[in-house]
Amino acid sequence: MIKTKRQSHQTWFIAIVLISFFLRIMGISTRPIWYDEAFSILFARKGVGAMLLGTLTPTGAGTADIHPLGYYSLLWGWMNIFGESLIATRLLSVLAGIGIVILAYKIGTYLFSKNLGLLAAFFVGLAPFQIHYAQEIRMYAFLGFWLLLALYAFLKGIKDSDWRWGIVFSLSATLAQYTHNLAVFFLVPLALTPIFMRKTNMIWAVMKYGSLSLFLYLPWLIHLPAQLDKVQGGYWVTKPGIERLITLLLSYVTNLPLPDNWLLPALLVTFLPISLALWQTFLVLRQKKSRAWRGAWLLYLSFTPPFALFIVSQWIPVFIERALMPSGAIFCIWLAWALFETKMPHPVQGILTGFLLISAGMGIYQHLNYAGFPYAPYQEMTESLDSRQQFGDIIVHSNKLTALPAIYYAPELSQEYLADISGSSTDTLALATQETLGLFAKPNLPSATEGAKRIWFIIFQKSLNEYQQAGIETHPHLAWLDENYTLEKIEFWEDIKIYLYSQ
Repeated sequence: MIKTKRQSHQTWFIAIVLISFFLRIMGISTRPIWYDEAFSILFARKGVGAMLLGTLTPTGAGTADIHPLGYYSLLWGWMNIFGESLIATRLLSVLAGIGIVILAYKIGTYLFSKNLGLLAAFFVGLAPFQIHYAQEIRMYAFLGFWLLLALYAFLKGIKDSDWRWGIVFSLSATLAQYTHNLAVFFLVPLALTPIFMRKTNMIWAVMKYGSLSLFLYLPWLIHLPAQLDKVQGGYWVTKPGIERLITLLLSYVTNLPLPDNWLLPALLVTFLPISLALWQTFLVLRQKKSRAWRGAWLLYLSFTPPFALFIVSQWIPVFIERALMPSGAIFCIWLAWALFETKMPHPVQGILTGFLLISAGMGIYQHLNYAGFPYAPYQEMTESLDSRQQFGDIIVHSNKLTALPAIYYAPELSQEYLADISGSSTDTLALATQETLGLFAKPNLPSATEGAKRIWFIIFQKSLNEYQQAGIETHPHLAWLDENYTLEKIEFWEDIKIYLYSQ
């Protein structure tokens, strides 16, 4: 009988992992890349030495780039083995995403039970927020993986006084910091846990293994002030309003963006389960139920990092939801505990689970079908341009956002792009990084179009809208082109517009 239960449990676990894997590879080759993903590939292919120069070279405002090289170095090694196709490069993040699902199972099992571990893995596996960023060619899936591994090692090594897991805690915390500078917003609340618990032996263990992690991170830590200067000097993130903490809940449950007519249903299926889960957490804490503090601790790790990030962002804007993947995974584990381990009535459990499944369906559908900014059919667009390009034609991108994805798909196609306004929040591609990429921005349209008989000008509709909202009827680039060339036609490629001008 025991063997049968164990086999049944293993079957459910394997099924959850396989479902999670399937959801993370859906559309892996058909979803278009965007600027950040194209940058990751084009940057990582240059190798570690070139990336160091492109990241740490001093600029007028700190260093050239703001991210550590942990993920880019891993991607470089991965691409040397498996190539640079979308499937290959995205699969690396998918594996990290599956690691998050497995760690959610381990954490849920350790804190509560194997059944709760399965539910936790199921919730994380179906979370659209986790699925989306487990498919991107960026560092966020690995940030989530390393931080959840640090959390599990914290439980096994520091709480249970196992030095081997203590070393794992140090290494995983270090790797998380080399993956993204914002890892500290999760690690600090985690390290403060023994102080809140008033466990002296755990405090000393955190200090010991935390010091080891800090020592291993020191080679990059000395460059952190210069990277913070880069953020303050020019970065696309704006100071968040209080509404970002509310929309974060939608990100955790359904992911964003959503169509306007979906927002009201999404709010319902999001806030009702969360509200009842919070109420159940309050009840079991007040009644001092067994292991209630563990559920409260998960709630603490779900919301302390984003709240701390929000507070800091009032001075240095760094609030980006995708950096909260680890807290989002912990949120799923807490939600599973609050709904199924706190004696919630079974009919209510069923209704709320149904709500969460609906929200997952909404988010996954949107993930697979969303094609607005900053996505576009770059491959089809560049193939079309390549087939129609004539002698004397020049392809010019309004900025780097459309240029890098187009260059990834068509590196042989001659394309130029215009520099961002110096010192603006969009001026994020430093000259040193451009040198590493071998892709230099043109300072203006006259220099980009010199000698052109025809110009294919590529721009996002969003950019046009922003100028119109600012009271400028015609985008400055289009105004110059209208003055110096004749407009022949306009093409629409989802959220991108292509203007063909001729002399």
